[in-house]
Amino acid sequence: MKQQLFVALTALAAGATLVIPDSVRAQTSIEELQQRSNGTTVSGEIVSVVGNDFVLDDGTGEIIVDAGPRWWQEIDLSPGEEVTVTGELGKGGEIDAYSITRGDGSTVEIRSPERPPPWAGRKPKPK
Repeated sequence: MKQQLFVALTALAAGATLVIPDSVRAQTSIEELQQRSNGTTVSGEIVSVVGNDFVLDDGTGEIIVDAGPRWWQEIDLSPGEEVTVTGELGKGGEIDAYSITRGDGSTVEIRSPERPPPWAGRKPKPK
C-alpha cells in the first residue's frame, strides 16, 4: 500500500512539474544573475534609458541592459516600462540582450544568441 501511494505521489509530482511554462521556469532575479553563465531571462521595470542601454529593476536589484548600438537599430524604450529581457551576462556585469519583450507582448529582436553580434563587423544594418 505504501509503495503504491509513493508511486502515485511521484507520478503526480512529475506531472505537476511538466505543466509549468518555460517562461516561468526561465525567470531569474537580478540578484541571482551573477551565478548564471549565459542564456537567461529577467523581467522588471525600466528605471533609466541612455540610447539603447537601460537600467532594469526587478525588485531584487538593478542591472544595465545593453541592446546594441543605436546606429544598428534604434529602440524606443521609456522609464517605467515593464519588459522581459532574454540575453547573456556580459563581461562587465551587464546583460547583452538577445530580445526584449514589452508589456504589450511585442518583441524587439536584437541579435541571435548563436553568433557574434551582427554589428561586430561594423557594417550598417541592411534596410
